[in-house]
Amino acid sequence: MAVPKRKMSRSNTRARRSQWKTTVPTLAACGNRACGELKPPHQVCPTCGQYDGRQVVEV
Repeated sequence: MAVPKRKMSRSNTRARRSQWKTTVPTLAACGNRACGELKPPHQVCPTCGQYDGRQVVEV
């Protein structure tokens, strides 16, 4: 198992941790003209239950 030989400096530790950022989730408009709600792409719309122009889930 790899073991560090020296203690990592505070500046190096903080520089590494600065890369851990949160991102805003991607949202796309529902393809249903009557709905048009924002939803995650490639997923069934939670409001109307349609995906790719088909009714997939009863809501």
